[in-house]
Parts: sequence; C-alpha cells; structure tokens
Amino acid sequence: MTQTPEWWRTAVIYQIYPRSFRDLSGDGYGDLPGVIDRLDYLRDLGVDAVWLSPFYRSPMADAGYDVADYRAVDPMFGETADAHRLIEEAHARGLKVIFDLVPNHTSDEHAWFQAALAAKPGSPERDRYMFRDGKGADGELPPNNWTSVFGGPAWTRLTGADGTPEQWYLHLFDVKQPDLNWDSPVVRSEFEDILRHWLDAGVDGFRIDVAHGLVKAEGLPDVDHDTLMLSSDSGPQWDQDGVHEIYRSWHRVLADYDGDRALVAEAWVHSDRLPLYVRRDEMHQAFNFDFLTCPWDADAYRDVITSSLEANDAVGAPTTWVLSNHDVLRHRSRLGREDTGNRFGIGPDDEQPDHELGLARATAATLMMLALPGSAYVYQGEELGLPDHTTLPHEYRQDPTWERSDHEQVGRDGCRVPLPWTADAPGLGFSPTGETWLPQPESYRDLAADQQVDDPDSVWSLYHAALAERRARGLGAGSLEWIEGYGDGVVAFRNGDVVCIANISGPEIHLPDDASVLLCTGPRDGVLTANRTVWLAQQ
Repeated sequence: MTQTPEWWRTAVIYQIYPRSFRDLSGDGYGDLPGVIDRLDYLRDLGVDAVWLSPFYRSPMADAGYDVADYRAVDPMFGETADAHRLIEEAHARGLKVIFDLVPNHTSDEHAWFQAALAAKPGSPERDRYMFRDGKGADGELPPNNWTSVFGGPAWTRLTGADGTPEQWYLHLFDVKQPDLNWDSPVVRSEFEDILRHWLDAGVDGFRIDVAHGLVKAEGLPDVDHDTLMLSSDSGPQWDQDGVHEIYRSWHRVLADYDGDRALVAEAWVHSDRLPLYVRRDEMHQAFNFDFLTCPWDADAYRDVITSSLEANDAVGAPTTWVLSNHDVLRHRSRLGREDTGNRFGIGPDDEQPDHELGLARATAATLMMLALPGSAYVYQGEELGLPDHTTLPHEYRQDPTWERSDHEQVGRDGCRVPLPWTADAPGLGFSPTGETWLPQPESYRDLAADQQVDDPDSVWSLYHAALAERRARGLGAGSLEWIEGYGDGVVAFRNGDVVCIANISGPEIHLPDDASVLLCTGPRDGVLTANRTVWLAQQ
C-alpha cells in the first residue's frame, strides 16, 4: 500500500494578511470574520491551506508583529473565539490552517516586558529579554554597534523613575519590539506552551517569523559591516547554530499531535545553510527566498531551481517556492522594472514599473513555479494580478521602516493594500462602509475579484486552472527533468506528464502542431514568445 505523503510536502498555501483581506466590521481593517466570509472563495480557487499573518493582541507598532498576548485575538481582528471558529470552518472546507508565530521579540506592552521595566538589572524578569549595561564611563554608549532592520540603532536605553539612565535593551526591529533572550529556559518553556495552546485548538502548523534570528552570537560582538535580516548576509545577530536545538524541541512538540502538523521557517540565510532548518527533526518547510529574488534570467532560474532541489532532497525536505509576500514588492511590480531582482518597495518619486510587462512575466513565473515539485505559496491578491500600490502618497505610510529610515525606504505598505472584491462598491468591496486603512489605487477596480472569477481569460482563472491541473497530475509530488534544445533564455523541464516551457527572454518558439496545450500565458496560437510560459501534456 502506497503511503500518502504529508500534506505540507505538496500543498499550495495561500497567505492571508488579515488586516487587508476582508473587513466585515466596517472599521476599514480586515478581520477574522472577514476571512471566514471568504473561505469558499479560497476553496474554489483551489488552494490546499491558508497561512494567516499575526492577529494576536498588539499595539500594532509593526502591523501585529509586535505581540502583547500570543493567546488572544486583537479586537481589531475580532474575538478570540473567531480564531477557533476559523480553524473549524477552514477544516470543514478541506483547508489546512497555519498561524504565524513571532518568537524573536514581543511587544514592549507584553506583560513580561512591563515586568522587566519594573524590575532591577539582573532580575529574573529582565533575563527574559536582552538587557545589557552600556559602554563608556557612565554606560552612555550602546553595548554594541548593531542597527535595527527598520533603520537606526538596535539599542534603546532605559531611564529610571527618578530620571537616572540605566540599562539598554536590544530591539533588532522597532523600539517597541524588544528581543527575547532564548538562553532563558523560561522563554523556551513559554513558547512550547504557546505552540500547544494553538495545536490543541486544531491549527495545522506555524510559520516562524525571523526563524534565523532567535539566538545571538555569544558576547554580542560588533559587526564590521551592515547586515540585513532580509538577505543572506549573516552577522552575529543572525543564523547562529543555537537556533536548531530550539526547533528540534518544537518538532517534538508537534510530533505529539496527529495530522502532520508543520513548522515553516522564514529564514533569510545563505542557500547552503537553509537545508539545516529543514532536517528531518527540525522544521518541515523553509521559504525559498533565492527563488523569490531571482532576476528575470533563464540561467539564474535554472541555477536556483537545481541547487534548491538538490539541497532539500539531501535532507528529505520539500522545496517551498514563493514569489511574493507581505514583506516584499509584489512580483508583478518587481518583474516590471529593469532591476528584476530588487524586492524593495517603490514610492511615487521612484521610476515606475511597466505594469503590463510585469503582469506578463508574473503570470509566466507563476505558471513555472506551480509546475515545480514541492510546495508553493501564493500571496493574497496575486491570483488577481495585483501590482504594488507604487504611487501610495507618503502621508498614508504606516510601516515603521519609513520613519526609522528617515524616509529613505518607503517600506512595505505598497504590497499590503486592502484587496478589491467588488468593482462598483465603495472601497472596492473590502469593507461594508467603504473604509480602507490604506487607499487602493484606481488600477485595482478592473482587477476586482468579481470581474475575474467568471472570466475564462482572467488571471484568477489562470491560477484556478493551474492549481487544478497541478493537483490532478500530482506535480507537487513529482520530480524534475531538465529539457535541453530550446536555446538561451528558456527554462524547460518535465514533471510527470507535464512539460513546462518558460520563454524568459529567448526568441519565439514554435510549438509542434500536435502539441496538447494544457495552459498558456497569452494567446494559444502555437507560438511562445518571450515573457510567456506554457504547459504541454507529454505525448
């Protein structure tokens, strides 16, 4: 009897950014009832699971990635009971559910940090975080020269009730996101309890935020160059070997539950280090960011795909493909400009992408991705062909990156704009009142879901058809065989009974007269021009 592979090995998982997905309360912010309201839409699209960005109680200094209570739903998103109902409703539709977990830091309004502020240096309360004495004669200098991912210093000094300066605390992100001390057994025990809390509620897995950042190098040494969290340029604050024992312990927690529960790593590390996170006793998936940031170049795609499959196969893990998420420029916009590997946001003062070229390349890249073996992630709205809001007026920006970088980086708001559901409704149907926490570009009107679901030539229909073929033909559980002979600028491979040809930048390809075209971006005229992909049924 053939054993069915674990669901996460082949699943297509849809990322929901809750505050921008669907608002039922009318306050302009998406909520969990809004997610439940659109579960049928996701089932009909054909995905296997959903991953929700944080909805926990939070002061929202970083859009919910500053958590004050990991077991409660923030009122912005509804009630705690809504999270339990969402799991039940999703399961009733055959959808798995992944929650986001943020273990590198908490909110400064978390009860633990408030207790640490009230306690003295060296206390158990402070040991849960990264408190240190400063350098200099009076401790007036930060403990080291680390900088925040969002810009500015990574250390903030406390001031006592009497105005006396005292210790510093580390925050690799916003000042309101103090880093936890993962050398503390209390911290480790608490997060295992948080895992069990949601596993008991039926959640199928967790996406682990900043999975490579929990453990810092001993002694917290200075860095001799700038290091970025969202890159593979690691430093003493990233990708330390000590993180792996944490994930081995979490793996054991999940193994106590039935149903193939999964851990997904957000780990921006060197490609030769990523497989360490998905060894058989650690995480189950890790996002393939080399694929996400790959430039529009056939040789680069072949190299990334080959190296990724080889590295993950060596540790028995699936490769987890992704093209967009809530932290990066949507791939329609990224692929529509000259620097196609640049994932950072675009503002109204920047050179604007070619949105039509971007759409052609984005759908071609997606069709190539969905033909690959392994798992894949789809970011909300990409099935509608949404671009970033690249002309978002600066006065609306809420990403802390904008302020902390002294307005040098526009941040991530452009990829987080509320979804368009209904073209002729206020707020494009996002909210019953028409309120939206970020303004939607006018281009979203023609891309609204109600304009696409019944249109056989729409981007939504392409995704729907590709997901159906992918599932029916078992491509996620398949294998890749490269096909040569199409020349430079073309990526061609066979997976099972499907041949995928992606013409990245080559001359036009004339398909055989008897070719059986399953799916194609652009017209089905027997010719595959540059920036298009086709799936053929193998003869």
